[in-house]
Amino acid sequence: MKASTFFLGLAAGSIAAAVTVLYSTPQSGSELRTTVKNASTDMKDKLKEVNVKFDDLKESISHLTKEAKETIPSAIGGIKDSIGKWQQSTEPNKVSLEQEIEAIQAALEELEQSITVHQKN
Repeated sequence: MKASTFFLGLAAGSIAAAVTVLYSTPQSGSELRTTVKNASTDMKDKLKEVNVKFDDLKESISHLTKEAKETIPSAIGGIKDSIGKWQQSTEPNKVSLEQEIEAIQAALEELEQSITVHQKN
């Protein structure tokens, strides 16, 4: 839902509620006009306040978007650099582990061959 639609609905609902309350109370004509005038003034003030807050919200979102556009690429670059350094630092261990696995596989094959030879004898 868009914020403007929300605020428009909020304002319309507030006005409808105010009018309903004003017309459902027993008052004389002059009292009713005074009450309507005061309510109208209050609603105008509240709408101005909502507009100011909405403008502040738009400005904050714009600022956040600008910061994100500046910050996210550098953060991604930093993460890529960290991953690259990690891969470089673990490469010797990876090679060493691969060699050990090959040695273990060769030892297992020799063991299987010697077991096969001993079973035939």
